[in-house]
Amino acid sequence: MKLLRTLAAAALATALAPAFAQVKIGVITSSTGPTALVGLPQKNTVPLLPTTIAGVKVEYIARDDASDPTQSVTEARRLIAEQNIDALIGPTGSPNAMAVLPFVAQSGVPMLAPVGTAAVVQPMTPEKKWVFKTTQNDDVIATALVGQMVKARVKTVAVIALNDPYGENWTRVFDALAEKHGIKVLANEKYLRTDTSVTAQSLKVLAANPDAVLIAATGGSTVLPQQTLVDQGYRGRFYQTHGAALPAFLQNGGKKVEGTILAASLMLVLPEMPDSNPSKKVAADYIAAYEKLNGSKPATFGANVYDAGLLLQSAIPVALRKGKPGTPEFRAALRDALEQTKELVGTQGVYNMTPEDHSGFDERGRELITVRNGNWTLLK
Repeated sequence: MKLLRTLAAAALATALAPAFAQVKIGVITSSTGPTALVGLPQKNTVPLLPTTIAGVKVEYIARDDASDPTQSVTEARRLIAEQNIDALIGPTGSPNAMAVLPFVAQSGVPMLAPVGTAAVVQPMTPEKKWVFKTTQNDDVIATALVGQMVKARVKTVAVIALNDPYGENWTRVFDALAEKHGIKVLANEKYLRTDTSVTAQSLKVLAANPDAVLIAATGGSTVLPQQTLVDQGYRGRFYQTHGAALPAFLQNGGKKVEGTILAASLMLVLPEMPDSNPSKKVAADYIAAYEKLNGSKPATFGANVYDAGLLLQSAIPVALRKGKPGTPEFRAALRDALEQTKELVGTQGVYNMTPEDHSGFDERGRELITVRNGNWTLLK
């Protein structure tokens, strides 16, 4: 009888195993290297992600790719092959995410990409259906910027953009919107994240003498073109994308970034936001938790990882009804559940995913912001 009871208990434990199976989430950040200003707050956010969802433990396996796309691929393949992850958060940079994309798609692993470029989800393809983007798409931000340019009677613009997927997609989106609104693009210059000088590019922009300059870059690379142009005597307007939304932009730019206009997350101007904004409380809770853990306020890039956790918290319970963690069935169900996300309030906006839109942000995911007296403030 004792043996029978033991066998029965073992059988029951086996039968209940799916309910207690552990979900494994890989996380790849650029916490070192040229993109560390973006990747470090993302890495520091990982401990704030939910560790239990629908009664199931969630393990986060974090890796640093040192800002190298080749290393991103190596780490992603290891996480898939050796850890059998159910989803991937990251990598940090746009080139890194584009490099990883084919491998997660081939393995059927959903990827929540906290990157700037919309190229990871647009145009939608069989590969990109496995990717979900936790930042605003370029057109959402660009529409706000162009609208402000029209209001300010800007007629001519020069663009200085990163020579990578982020800059390339921004150039494409902005050029189309500018033409539609009668704004002429006089120059379109490229540079690398690792460049220490953009003198040649900025001299061409200065010679074109545009009413305004748009810099399409991310992290620490956002300041260099603006500093250089100011030093060379340019006195027109400066616009930046949401890639500049970090404290280091203000600290490194100093007076040379005063008056800059960008469209970005409400997190930059949270005290100015009305309590009726759906994301204000979520963002405030994230900032408080991050500051308590790390002793400093987070850049908005960390919030992109936090929102990935919120998306998983919403989707995993649905996927658990259709498959066991660690199986292709669960990963496919998780992908489907992410795609069906509706009115999920995140730190930077509200997500509504569709088969065609794997970012899901609308105008609630952006605010027009300027730099005044060394601080972010709502543009009024």
